Amino acid sequence: MSSNLKKAEDQITTTQASVFVINYMLGAGILTMPRTMAKAVGTPDVWISVLLSSVITFAAGIIIARLCMRFPGKTVFQFTREITGKWIAYIICFCIISYFVTISAFEIRVMAEVTRLYLLEATPVWSYVMIFMWVGFYLVIGGINPIARLYQIILPITLVIFVVIILLSVHLFDINNLRPVLGMGIMPVIKGIKPSLFSFTGFEAMLVVAAYMKHPNKGVKAVVYGISVPLVVYLITVIMVIGGLSLDGTLTKTWPTLDLLRSFETEGLIFERFESLLLVIWIMQIFSTFTITHYAASLGGAQLFKGRKITPFLLLLLPVNYVIAMLPKDINETFILGDILGNFSLVLFCGLPLVLLIISLIRKKGGKQSEQPA
Repeated sequence: MSSNLKKAEDQITTTQASVFVINYMLGAGILTMPRTMAKAVGTPDVWISVLLSSVITFAAGIIIARLCMRFPGKTVFQFTREITGKWIAYIICFCIISYFVTISAFEIRVMAEVTRLYLLEATPVWSYVMIFMWVGFYLVIGGINPIARLYQIILPITLVIFVVIILLSVHLFDINNLRPVLGMGIMPVIKGIKPSLFSFTGFEAMLVVAAYMKHPNKGVKAVVYGISVPLVVYLITVIMVIGGLSLDGTLTKTWPTLDLLRSFETEGLIFERFESLLLVIWIMQIFSTFTITHYAASLGGAQLFKGRKITPFLLLLLPVNYVIAMLPKDINETFILGDILGNFSLVLFCGLPLVLLIISLIRKKGGKQSEQPA
């Protein structure tokens, strides 16, 4: 992979950058988010925790965008060296690469668990995991533009089907399941912020994607739009799941979003049961998260070790992803891995970018991107 990211075929629009963030964020979290947050909060005020955590997410995303705007055409694996020096940069970049590798493996494992439970119960896990990974490899080997174009196809399909399914489940919704509001005060709501932040991870894609933008000065716009769509989707999801299943019902479900859709049938339509349809579109979203994180980790490896091509790293990380994905013995250990990743992401993408931005300002490294025409 050439270090020059500004070739015409390597450039993406502001809209495509937003789509990258949206598709990254709309991963496995929507299947488990209502349960994990209901467990943490313990009251129906889960939706308030979502709103509060989104404020942190917007702030972290804007900080990342501002940081990247100071180094147009460069990824985090390139400009960190200018800010901190060679050896500290190696440590930081290695941590980021490790995170991307692990998150891609986590998404694969969640996809395997859900698929085995609802779709392919008698099929060996390794078979569809391998197919999933090799199809992802086929996509990312083409570079950033084929990935962006596929995401632009996947996202509208996902949103349309999601809206239709939510509308069909409205008759299960009971507003009383969301009451009383703040019945136990604000502290339970505060406890729900941390577990919800993992579902909002995805804005860190800008650390790589911003380098490919035609208009790097619009990085803040891209990340704000990119976070806003998942915020609406997650907010609607937790409200509908809690309102439809109740707080206690949500706590007893491993995949509450899917169980909500299994609790009703609609006669007279092509589909009477909709959980399989939701699974199909969310497997596409998990595929999106896997491909961007796999690509980012491989690009990081190529740039960290000053390799000219990304392909060897794309191949090398496939077996690494598979091994990590198969390490958890059961679904409980998979969720523990998700919690660890959530804690790691708080430090790596909420705290670290702010430190790097401050250091870059103090040391006068980089500079603001001049305005470009739309």
